[in-house]
Amino acid sequence: MVGIVIVSHSQKLAEGIVEISRMMANAPIAAAGGLEDGSLGTSYEKILAVIEEVYSADGVAILMDMGSAVMTTEMVLEDFDKPNVKMLDCPLVEGAVLAAVESAGGRTLEEISTLIEDSRTTKKF
Repeated sequence: MVGIVIVSHSQKLAEGIVEISRMMANAPIAAAGGLEDGSLGTSYEKILAVIEEVYSADGVAILMDMGSAVMTTEMVLEDFDKPNVKMLDCPLVEGAVLAAVESAGGRTLEEISTLIEDSRTTKKF
């Protein structure tokens, strides 16, 4: 299954998104939120550790909240030496749930990426 990483400035937000996603599907998903001391921010080390935690040959989809979460993830990926890891641009909660459901359903990273791209314009009402 494709692993999923949630990168957020907030540890609580990232963990909450993982919790909701796990409620919907049993997929390898993990949170990289906040700094090591629990304060707000993004941590290169936490992001790298979580990518390695959920990594498999099927790949890893990374979803980020904004700003430095995106920039720090880009820096991690510049140094990461394994293939098949991709940042996805989407609404964070909806994208995480969709990625988890599709990963559990056996979709590839590229298939998940396409579905996530399509979700960017989905209206809630």
